[in-house]
Amino acid sequence: MTHLSGPSIRFARSQDEALLGRLDRDTWSTLSAVHPREEPPYRPFFDEARPPRDHLVAELDGRLVGYLRLGFPTSLAANAHVRQIRGLAVAADARGRGVGRALLDAAVEEARRQGARRLTLRVLGHNAPARALYESAGFVIEGIQPGEFYLDGEYVDDVLMGRSL
Repeated sequence: MTHLSGPSIRFARSQDEALLGRLDRDTWSTLSAVHPREEPPYRPFFDEARPPRDHLVAELDGRLVGYLRLGFPTSLAANAHVRQIRGLAVAADARGRGVGRALLDAAVEEARRQGARRLTLRVLGHNAPARALYESAGFVIEGIQPGEFYLDGEYVDDVLMGRSL
């Protein structure tokens, strides 16, 4: 099947709550998550610390297939010029179709619009697909916390990446 158009990116809306919660649960994996798999009753996807306006969502073929959470790394005024990618998920059946890259490009654009000078993220060391995606979008490794997490019986590095805007 040929797809002529790529993903469209927009800000999340409160009515995306259920779809984003389901996407978050469906994409959960120890490849990308350090918290245990969520069990019912599920916590809200949006809350005071993670409102809809902090999320970019991707739609492909009329369906919500991904999101990126953009926020501040801390509440300190001294690093208010930095934005951090605080979550990224793409539906399994939409991977390899430019969704992750479109979300990253939109995050760079939005961070610049907000006046940020840097964009950072954290990724697990064993998540090779995500690391390759981030590197292709101009992110570089700025630090590694060796064995920071213990997941599925092994110690996994926490890789800090960033890029200038």
